Amino acid sequence: MPGDNSRNEQVKIICAEDCGNAPKKEFLRAFNVAFVSNDSGFIMEKIIDDIQWNFIGNNVLQGKDEVLRMLEKLISKKPTELVISNIITHGYSGSLNGILKLGDHTSYAFCHVYRFNSSLNKTKIKEITSYIVDISKTSNADS
Repeated sequence: MPGDNSRNEQVKIICAEDCGNAPKKEFLRAFNVAFVSNDSGFIMEKIIDDIQWNFIGNNVLQGKDEVLRMLEKLISKKPTELVISNIITHGYSGSLNGILKLGDHTSYAFCHVYRFNSSLNKTKIKEITSYIVDISKTSNADS
């Protein structure tokens, strides 16, 4: 989609050097950059039609339509920095963790656990389990 990546230019991306040395690691890095950039076209291309996305302690999204609606609701959020600490992949599974900072000074620590529909490098995501913790108060309390 034209213009989808314009938001990416406003977000500082920090990723450990070893995060991109394998195709699936690069895939998960790009998927998370697309998420904070609200690149819905890229995300829709990389997930299966009946994806299940479980936000632990919150809700479960079922299918591409629900994921797209969630992305539309997040358009007003203004991410400023994405720090990717670790990306781990093996076979049908992968995980990525880090910190997302928003323009309103909120910060979230997160870990996403992924299930792929194939163990091959050209795969799509069929399931995501996300653990998200608001760390705004703890990170501001130290300053």
